[in-house]
Amino acid sequence: MAEHVYIEDIADHVGETVTIKGWLYNMRSSGKLHFLELRDGTGFMQGVMFKGDVDEELFDKTNYLRQETSIIVTGTVKEDERAPFIPFEMGISDIEVVAEPTQEYPVTHKEHGVAFLMENRHLWMRTPRQVAIMKVRHEIIKAIRGFFDDRKFQLVDAPIFTPAAVEGTTTLFETEYFSQKAYLTQSGQLYMEAGAMAFGKVYCFGPTFRAEKSKTRRHLTEFWMVEPEVAYMELDEDMDLAEAFVQHIVSHVLEHCKDELETLERDTAPLEKIAQPFPRISYDEAVEIIKENGGDIEYGADFGAPDETILGEHFDTPVMVHRYPADIKAFYMRKDPNDETKALCVDVIAPEGYGEIIGGGEREWDVEKLEKSIEEHNLPMEAFEWYLDVRRYGSVPHAGFGLGLERTVAWMCGLHHVRETIPFPRMMDKIIP
Repeated sequence: MAEHVYIEDIADHVGETVTIKGWLYNMRSSGKLHFLELRDGTGFMQGVMFKGDVDEELFDKTNYLRQETSIIVTGTVKEDERAPFIPFEMGISDIEVVAEPTQEYPVTHKEHGVAFLMENRHLWMRTPRQVAIMKVRHEIIKAIRGFFDDRKFQLVDAPIFTPAAVEGTTTLFETEYFSQKAYLTQSGQLYMEAGAMAFGKVYCFGPTFRAEKSKTRRHLTEFWMVEPEVAYMELDEDMDLAEAFVQHIVSHVLEHCKDELETLERDTAPLEKIAQPFPRISYDEAVEIIKENGGDIEYGADFGAPDETILGEHFDTPVMVHRYPADIKAFYMRKDPNDETKALCVDVIAPEGYGEIIGGGEREWDVEKLEKSIEEHNLPMEAFEWYLDVRRYGSVPHAGFGLGLERTVAWMCGLHHVRETIPFPRMMDKIIP
């Protein structure tokens, strides 16, 4: 029996007779030739069946194979620069049908509307474009973990059930938790602050949930965030860390995702321009840039998607906007001692109109100031007693940030909407499949 190999490794088997176990992605016939497009989860490649190389019954049966028939294909690998997908193809000598579709496959090789594709997301994922996006996502996750692991950050997993809000209370998903109410986490940050006091520098990486009633191309109700937190770190060092982190992700994708970016027809020139240091501007400076470029923003307001787009298009690299008005930031943000109307915070806004990908800053480490802030935000003090303990016992300056994975994937891939960046997106109107 021929050796079973994966398509991603096919270049190592030129001239050998091998077996691929996968599915029929597409097929066309031309007289005495069948051209089969094969996929096995690791890649796509073409197989060619010549009528004279196989028995007549097999050749005829192959002509009637349906899209997504699961098959085991045996043949000899050869190089061919003209072949689709990759510059290799297989000369097929045998096909074993494992299972035939019970009906016509719905996601055919024609144009489909987005609504239809989203209803069939579990099948749409099999196409080359979607496979490429998921592979880029996978590499970004590897880059994220590698960055923090190499810098000896401790991974600390944050809980998904929480007793209270981290951000605004209007974006919480509430659930019954035995005899009390609980909420799906908006962020692991508060727990990372406790972790930083135990390990010095930590990060969590997991799903977070926001019940924002938003249908923009940048929003999901369930998304993944990586959140580092470091003891004895202040805002400038926090910005240094965020800058190095983003640069690392971009460099990793450019190095490891060339084929996927080509499949996606992503123009990599804007990514190749990205280099440290990134521009750092204050909120006040950002407001002026927005107004000068036709934006309609009132001073003191948080940035909306149009404002972020203007800023992102104004710079060739990510731009870091720091010191927003304290009134529009979360209760835990430390105020600037030189101007208490401002928070010691930073947002990183991606170029090309992809919006905010990082939000972070210094945390208030004075227990009395934090208690006052919790009261001013009308939050239940009892739910934050454990959080206040972090300040009661050896409080230190500390800072961190959160990066949204899906927005970062959208930016790297050049996608219009974040719904394509996660295997099974959750939005206001989408919970199936």
